[in-house]
Amino acid sequence: MELEITRYNNFFKIKGILNKRNIDVFKEKFNCVFDALSSVTISIENIEWMDRYGVEAFVKLHDEAVLKNKKLSIIGLGCKDLYDHFKTKKAA
Repeated sequence: MELEITRYNNFFKIKGILNKRNIDVFKEKFNCVFDALSSVTISIENIEWMDRYGVEAFVKLHDEAVLKNKKLSIIGLGCKDLYDHFKTKKAA
């Protein structure tokens, strides 16, 4: 399944597979998103699978939100690897 990203205001839904092959779609959609929005919510409920490039893309998006003092919420039970990554990071 291809990657599909839909948006309604500041709420994004991601559906499909997020991997090295289509990571550019993700990056293009979220490039400079925090310049236009103060908060972003992303539903990963419909992500079937994500490789390390997908996880890294979310990490970079998270880091950008922290750097710009913006709110990023990732909701849904989509990808265990993504949750495991954020779970292993120590809180500041």
